Amino acid sequence: MKIVSAAIAAGLALSASSFAQDSAGDTLTVIHAGHLIAVPGERVRENASILVRGNRIESIEDGFVTPDGAEIIDLSDDWVMPGFIDSHVHLLSQQGPLRRFEGFILNPADMAFNGAANAHTTLLAGFTTAQDVGGNFEAITALRDAIEDGDVPGPRLRVSGPSVTPTGGHGDINGFAFDVMHMFSSETACNGPSDCRRAVRELVRGGADVIKITATGGVLSDTAAGVERQFFNDELDAIVEAAHLMGRRVTAHAHGVTGINAFLEAGGDSIEHGTYLDRDSIRLFRENGAYLVPTVMAGEFVADQAETADWMTDNQRAKSREVGPQMLEMARRAHENGVPIAFGTDSGVSAHGDNAREFELYVNAGMTPMEALTTATVNASRHIQMDDQIGTLEAGKLADIVAVDGDPTENISELTDVDFVMKDGVVYLSE
Repeated sequence: MKIVSAAIAAGLALSASSFAQDSAGDTLTVIHAGHLIAVPGERVRENASILVRGNRIESIEDGFVTPDGAEIIDLSDDWVMPGFIDSHVHLLSQQGPLRRFEGFILNPADMAFNGAANAHTTLLAGFTTAQDVGGNFEAITALRDAIEDGDVPGPRLRVSGPSVTPTGGHGDINGFAFDVMHMFSSETACNGPSDCRRAVRELVRGGADVIKITATGGVLSDTAAGVERQFFNDELDAIVEAAHLMGRRVTAHAHGVTGINAFLEAGGDSIEHGTYLDRDSIRLFRENGAYLVPTVMAGEFVADQAETADWMTDNQRAKSREVGPQMLEMARRAHENGVPIAFGTDSGVSAHGDNAREFELYVNAGMTPMEALTTATVNASRHIQMDDQIGTLEAGKLADIVAVDGDPTENISELTDVDFVMKDGVVYLSE
C-alpha cells in the first residue's frame, strides 16, 4: 500500500482559493497592525500600517492609513510579525510505523505529493520559509520548484537533498538484509576524501542549496553505532572545501561532541542538534560564527516515543532514551554561553504543523519570548543566507507576515495558534 496522504486533495483544493487572491499583481494592500514586531529584538511599534504591493513591502507608516483604492486588512487588535523560518524540516515524510520502509514502496512522485500536503500544513502554522535537510533529491527539488512557481502552497524552500554520509553511517540505509542494503545504499554515501568531494559535487550539480552531512551517528538509524563521529578528518576537510569552492554552506547532523568539534574545526558552517556540545564546542561556535540549530522538539518527541511507540527498533529505542532527554539542557547551555542559535525543529520526526512547539521549549531553556522569536526570524534568515529578503518587516523585503491575537512577548504559546499568514503578499490564513 502506498502511503500518499489523503489530506493532499483537501489541501490543494483549499490552496486554489488562496492563489486566486494573487491575481491582482500590483494591487496595494494595507495591513493595519495594532502591535508591530517589525524587527524581533527591537521595540514593539504600536498602531502602524504595512503597505504591500505585489509580493513586497512598499513601506511601513505610523498610524492606520487608508490610501484610495487599497485593500485593507484589519489586524488592529493583533500582534504582527515576520513570517517564521524553520531551518530544519523533512517535508517528504512523517515518523511512524512505516517510515523505515518508505524508500522501498514510494517513488519520488509519491514523496513529493506527501511533501505538498506537509508543506501546506507548515505554511498554515506560520512558517513561510523552511530549509529541508535530508530527503529524496528528485522529490524535494520538485517540491521546492513547484512552490516557487506558485503551483503548490507552502513555505519557500532551501533544500539539501540526501545527506553526505559515510557508508553505513546515519544517512545510509541500516538494519536490513545485506543484499537489500547494498541495493539501496545512498548515492551520497562516500568513503575517503576524493569520494566525498564527488558526493558534494553531485549534489551541487543537482541543484542543492546547502550541503548536509551526517558527522555523527543518529538516533533513528537502526544501528548500534552510537552517536559520536563517523567521518575522518580528511573527509570532513574535503567536504567543506568542495562545498565552499562551489558556493555552498555545509551543515552537519551531529549529536556527539567528537563529531561536533571535528566538523567545526574543519570550517563547517552550522550544527544540527548539537546534543553533547562542550566548552570547546562553544568556543568554536563563537569563533567561527557558526549557527546551532537545536531541534529540541525532536529530542522531546523521541524520548516520549521510546516509552510508548511499538514502531521503534531496539537500537532506536535505546538511543532515544539516551539522547532525547539531553537536548533541552544543551539548548540552555548554548544560549547562556552566547552560541548563535537558529530555529529548527526536525519536523517530520515530530508532526508537521506543530513546529511552534520549539518556541516554547526555547523559553523553557531560558530564552525570553522575544529571544525565541528572534531565532526564527532574524537569526534564521542569516543562517540560511536570506536576510536581505526575509526575517524582518522592512521596505523592500518580501511580504511574509504572520499575526496572533495575544502578546507573544508575554506568552510565547500564542505562536502555536497563528491567526493570519501572508507569504509573498498572498493571504493563506485569516481567522
